[in-house]
This record gives sequence, structure tokens and C-alpha cells, in this order.
Amino acid sequence: MATKAPKRKAVQTSAAPKKEIIIEETIVQEEAITHPVSTEQESADPRWEIKDRRYYLTSNRSPLSFTLAAKHSQRHPLMYFDEELGYERELRYATNQISPFVDEQKGPSTLAHIVFKDGVLMVPKKKQSLQKLLSLYHPQKGMTYAEQDEVAEAVDELENINLEVEALVLAQGLDIDHAEAILRTELGSNVNKMTSKELKRDLMLLAKSNPALFISLANDENVELRSFGIRAVEAGILSISPDQKTFMWASNGKKLMTVPFEEHPYSALARWFKTDEGMQVYSSIEKKFG
Repeated sequence: MATKAPKRKAVQTSAAPKKEIIIEETIVQEEAITHPVSTEQESADPRWEIKDRRYYLTSNRSPLSFTLAAKHSQRHPLMYFDEELGYERELRYATNQISPFVDEQKGPSTLAHIVFKDGVLMVPKKKQSLQKLLSLYHPQKGMTYAEQDEVAEAVDELENINLEVEALVLAQGLDIDHAEAILRTELGSNVNKMTSKELKRDLMLLAKSNPALFISLANDENVELRSFGIRAVEAGILSISPDQKTFMWASNGKKLMTVPFEEHPYSALARWFKTDEGMQVYSSIEKKFG
């Protein structure tokens, strides 16, 4: 006969009362920490571009080596007046600092020289502190050195090319007499020995080498009269005083006209040929040429 397994009595265990643990959350409000804003960034040109930059010494100087002041001294002051702050700030170039202003440099500074080689200094874009010192703040910019402006140079170059083209087109259309009159004002009696081909060649060369001067001469209504006056002096019909101030008859030294102050003598003579007295002299010279 099978025996039944004894039934186990359910034992109730009373759970220990739970303790309510309250953790108070303490909110710590951090005070806003204000860092001084770099006025070096504020005063920089907002159009500042990160790029390699080229600097050159002014007055076409190109010494083997030239050292520009890189730190302030009594002999070479290196200060920048900050208009926003209202006072001067000392400048210094340090290779391990991100700002050229001494009051913004932190910790030990590694000073360096600023050296132009053969009149030129190339500064890569990674050297922003040096670039900004040279481009924005250095007191010698514009006097001792300048920054190459590729855009402005391109504009100037284009204008020069257009002027040269204009001069060459103008030269090509001039007749030989006009060409001779223009060249005589520049070459004098040498044009007497030149063939028409040589005159045309030298006219084109003048237009190419100095287009502004050529256009001015070509458009000068008195250029042929100037050439006439030069021929008269070369032929010994007229003479001009050593100080280039007085024209006279070469035969007797009689004074014809005085050159106004700071005016080219042959330009003044050309204008004088248009006066009543000058026209008579012009006709007389023409007869002597004939």
C-alpha cells in the first residue's frame, strides 16, 4: 500500500520591514568662469585668410640677410595701439605662442628672429602668430617691408597688359610722319638716319616698353610742333640756352621766348608756335628748311 508523502506546512516568514533611504541630491551651481577674450582675435581683420604669405623689403632692397625687430626694445620699439582697450600693447614673436601680444603669452616663451633672405620672407600658414604680427600689427609694415597682395598685383598686371595692347594698336595705325614726330621727341636727331621700317620698329618698341608715355605723345596735338622745334634746333636755325629756359635765333642770339617754370622746353615751344608771333617764326623756319 503506497504511503503518502507527508505535507509540508507552509511557513510564513514575515519580511523585515524595508527602510526607506533618502539620498538628498545636492545641486552645486558652478559659477560661470569668464576667460579673457583675446583682443588679438577681435582686432584681426575679419577677412583674415589662412594661407601662406610672402613679405618683401620695400624700395627694391634685396640684401643677403635683413633682420626685422621681433621684440620690443628702446632702440626698436615694438608696440601696437589697441583702440578697443585704449592703450599700447607690447609685441613679441615667440615660436611657441599663439599670440604676438606679450600680455596674451603664457609660460616660457621661445623667442626667434625674423629674417628676410634676399629681400624676401616666406611664412607658411601654420605660423599664424608670425603672420598676424607681420600683416596686422608690426609698426614697420609699409615702411621697411610690405606684404605681397596677389589679387592687387593681378589687377595691376591686367591693366598694364590692356594699356600695352592699346598702345600697340595705336602705333600700328600711325602714318610715318606722325611716327617720326613722336620718335624725334625721344631720340632726337637719330631719327634722321632711320629708314621707314626702322621708324616703325622703334615706334612699336616704344609703345611696348612705355605704353603710357607713347599714348600721351600720340594723342598730343602738339607732338608734330614739338618735333618741328627739335628739328629747328638740330638744324642750327634755333638755339636753346644751357639752362633750357630760353629759345633764340641761332644766327644772332635774339631771344624768341622764355620757357615757363617746370614746363618741358619743347612742349612750351610747340604751344608758342600757335601764337601770332610764333606762327611768323614757324613760317620763317619752314622757309629755311625748304
